[in-house]
Amino acid sequence: MSDPTHLSRISTEWDLVFQAHNGPPEAISAAQTELMTRYAGAVHRYLLGAVRDPDLACDLDQEFALRFLRGDLHRADPSRGRFRDFVKRAVRNLMIDHYRRRKRESSRMVDQMPEQADPDAGLPDFDAEFTQSWRRELMAQAWDALSRQQERTGQPFHTVLRFRVQYPELTSEGLSERVAVALGKEVNAGWVRQNLHRARGQFASYLLEAVRRSMKSPSREELHEELAELGLLKYCQSEIERRD
Repeated sequence: MSDPTHLSRISTEWDLVFQAHNGPPEAISAAQTELMTRYAGAVHRYLLGAVRDPDLACDLDQEFALRFLRGDLHRADPSRGRFRDFVKRAVRNLMIDHYRRRKRESSRMVDQMPEQADPDAGLPDFDAEFTQSWRRELMAQAWDALSRQQERTGQPFHTVLRFRVQYPELTSEGLSERVAVALGKEVNAGWVRQNLHRARGQFASYLLEAVRRSMKSPSREELHEELAELGLLKYCQSEIERRD
């Protein structure tokens, strides 16, 4: 299935990192904006889950953006690790600073409160929670790409796959009835099965490329490892095998 806007043709995150810290001001600004747009969702999901306060999460979003735009990630180097790890480290540092500030503010209200010996104490399960946030963002990006493809081409892949996810217990016949109402046309079980197969393949392709973009020319093994760590391999396994 050919897609002229295939995501593999888009610059990798590493290319954007270099653009974001080198070159003319207008190129730097554009690269920084694109990077922030791609990662803002993952960062916000984590922050909101961590502080459970929408207003505070927005404040921390803004602080992260300011740090990002002033160049806190300028030392990111593809030879030294995944860009996801640099973003995670930046978020961790942001949260450590947040908890330290909160500790100091509390200390001003209490006569003697010892300095927190371990600044990470306020970040239980950070790695797992941030990885889950990143995973959800990649899934959201794949769903968005599938939706935009449907709008562009008329292929109902997003609609069919969404209904299957929402109603996993339905037979093909039951699913075809719901899809028919949503699309405003008659479809049968065979049509649903065929389009569902294609939709899963296209979704896997978008998801695979979303992960690949955050790595610099990964080998097949490195890509497998990243997908497995993110819990996404099961969605992409058949697409990887098809490409091999």
